[in-house]
Amino acid sequence: MKSKVGLLSLIKQSSCTCSMNSHYNKTPLTAAPFARAFKSPDSNFRFSPSLFLARRFESIKAGKQLDSFGSSVNNQFLDFPGGRVAFTPNMRFISESSEERIPCYRVLDDDGQPFPDSSFVKVSEGVAIKMYNDMVTLQTMDTIFYEAQRQGRISFYLTTSGEEAINIASAAAIKNDDFVVPQTVMILTSSSTQLPHAVGAAYALKMDQKDACAVTYFGDGGTSEGDFHAALNFSAVTEAPVIFICRNNGWAISTPISDQFRSDGAVVKGRAYGVRSIRVDGNDALAIYSAVHAAREMAIGEGRPILIEALTYRVGHHTTSDDSTKYRPVDEIEWWRTTQDPVTRFRKWIESNGWWNGDIESELRSSVRKQILHALQEAEKAEKPPISDLFTDVYDVSPSNLREQEHSLRETIKKHPQDYPSNVPI
Repeated sequence: MKSKVGLLSLIKQSSCTCSMNSHYNKTPLTAAPFARAFKSPDSNFRFSPSLFLARRFESIKAGKQLDSFGSSVNNQFLDFPGGRVAFTPNMRFISESSEERIPCYRVLDDDGQPFPDSSFVKVSEGVAIKMYNDMVTLQTMDTIFYEAQRQGRISFYLTTSGEEAINIASAAAIKNDDFVVPQTVMILTSSSTQLPHAVGAAYALKMDQKDACAVTYFGDGGTSEGDFHAALNFSAVTEAPVIFICRNNGWAISTPISDQFRSDGAVVKGRAYGVRSIRVDGNDALAIYSAVHAAREMAIGEGRPILIEALTYRVGHHTTSDDSTKYRPVDEIEWWRTTQDPVTRFRKWIESNGWWNGDIESELRSSVRKQILHALQEAEKAEKPPISDLFTDVYDVSPSNLREQEHSLRETIKKHPQDYPSNVPI
C-alpha cells in the first residue's frame, strides 16, 4: 500500500538531499511534466484514487459474495462507501506519526545553485527579474515602515522579513483571473482566517467553468483553528480548485510549533482529508514558484484542492508590538537572517545566469528606497479621515457597543489631547 500511495511530497527525496556544492546541470521542466510526474507509474508518489480515495462515494454492496474458490469474500473485505476495506485478525493501531518526516522540496542550495536532477518549472529572465525586484521592494518597505513606526509616524506594522519568497514567488506563479484570499481580509469576513471562504470562491469558479483557482494563505497557528479543518474537508468533498498555502515559520506570535501540534507539521494533515499535499522550502523562491505553478495546474485541470506547507522562519518580530527576543534566542534569529535569507539566495541564482550584477543591485535599492520614502511623505500630507470612520465603515447602522466605544474614545481625546494627533478631525 505504501509503495502505491507513496509520500505526500511531489518530488523524490533524492532531489532534496544532494550535495550543497553542486551546480546547475539539468534542463528545467515545464509545468505540465512537473505536474504529471506526480502520477507517473514509475514514481513512488503516484496518487491512485482506487487505492486511497474514491472521488465519489459508492453504495455498499449487499449480499454474500464468493471468490473463485467459493470462499466468502465478505469475510475478507468490507464493501464500504469510499472503497473496499480489508479485514485483519490483528489488532493494530495506526501510529500517531511516521518513522521519517515528510521531506522538503528544495531546488536551490544555500549558494543559489540548483541541486542535480532538480525538477522545477522554467522561469524566464523577465519573470525572475520581476520576482527579485518585488522581493527587494518588500524587504526595503519593511525596513522603512518599521523605522517609521518606531518614530511615531505610523501606529502599527507587520514585517515579512525572511518570508519574502513565499509572498512574491507564489504570486508570480498564479494568474490574474485567480481569486486570492490573503491571510487577513476584513472586507470578506471578520475572522482572521478565510479558508472556508476561499473554498467557496473556488467552488464558484468551478461551477462557472472558469480556467482559474482560488489561493489562500495562513500561518502555522491557523491550522489549530476549526476553519482550517472545515475548509480542507469541504474542499476535498466538493473537489474545489483551491490552493492552501501554509506559511509555517515556527512561531504563532510567541507560541512555538511544538506547542501548536504534535503532527509532522501541517503537510500531513492534508492526507487525512484527502487533499494532495507537498512540503516546500519557503526560503527557496524557485521551489515555491515551481510548486505553486504545478499545484495550479492540478487544481484546475483535475478539479482538486492542494495543500502547500512552506517551511520558513520569521526573522523579524511578529508585529511592532512584539519583542521576539523574549521568547526565542537571538543567535537563532541571527543564523536564519544571515544564512537562510531568501532574497540573497535568489539573487545568487539570477547572478549565476548572467541576469544581474552589483551595479544593477545598487541602482535598484536606491531607487526603491526613494520611491517608498516619497510615498510615505505624500501619505503624511494627505487629509486624515475623521474619527467616526473607525466606527461607520462596516454597519449601515452602528450597534450600541460601537456607539459606546466611539463616545468613550471622543471623551478620552478631550481629556488627553496631547496624546493624539492634532491633524485628525474629531
